[in-house]
Amino acid sequence: MPPRTMAKYDIAILGGDRRTACMAPILVEKGYRVLCFCTVETACSPSIKSKIYFTESLREALDSAPVIIGGIPFARSDSLYCEADTKGAAISLAEIQRSIRKHQKIFAGVIPESFRHTCEEREITCYDFMLDEPMTLYNAVSTAEGAILEALLHKDTNLHMSNALVLGYGRCGKIIADRLKGLHACVTVCSNDANELALACALGFETLHLSGLWKNICCYEYIFNTVPARILNRKCLEKVSANAVIIDIASNKSGADYETAEKLNVNIRFCPGLPGKYAGESCAKYLTDYVINRI
Repeated sequence: MPPRTMAKYDIAILGGDRRTACMAPILVEKGYRVLCFCTVETACSPSIKSKIYFTESLREALDSAPVIIGGIPFARSDSLYCEADTKGAAISLAEIQRSIRKHQKIFAGVIPESFRHTCEEREITCYDFMLDEPMTLYNAVSTAEGAILEALLHKDTNLHMSNALVLGYGRCGKIIADRLKGLHACVTVCSNDANELALACALGFETLHLSGLWKNICCYEYIFNTVPARILNRKCLEKVSANAVIIDIASNKSGADYETAEKLNVNIRFCPGLPGKYAGESCAKYLTDYVINRI
């Protein structure tokens, strides 16, 4: 059992998606008193759910616990990221900053630098999930599995022996390529980084330099983009096969010219937040361990 504080609750969870919502029952089972604000519905036993408290007051959530957990990302457009219905009322980060107090701890992902800086000045500690390397790798696994599921949902062919292209070979690109290979797809890795291409080749993948993408993109049925730069421009999109599906996981639709894709009727799917969509419970276990080890 964790040590009790003078606060009414031990932890308050604000917004987020299924990843943070699924943390609540895990924390309760470990003996923590948990308050939730604007979290999504998630399944758990009635006995556990009865021990999770909910509030519609941001002030109560921030005043009642020394530890605050936000989503991944923490904010979008300077407002708290909430997948739950907030009835059209955005919760600004400025409002949160006015209510948090000295010595509280805040856990979230992709915390804006300005918010973090203000917290540091006020002796409020911020822990960013996505600055922790093991956490980003766990997140990449969930993202990769979700991306492959999205591809299968939006195309009526097998991945087995299909021609699949992975754009970028960072954390997510490496795991997507590995999972596709395990499903016996014919995988090509595309990058402009010589080291990434050398590693991909050493691991048995076909490779393609980014400069040759527009000439060869027509050869692929499944295309996975992880690069947060507009490499899927008009020149490339005009060459994409009519039977192909593009799964874009680059943040903020930064990987493709979506306006052109729509005009060309390209089957492209922007897929943000895949870990929360498909692996909320698994992610919650990693996030919970991260938090408990730091409070």
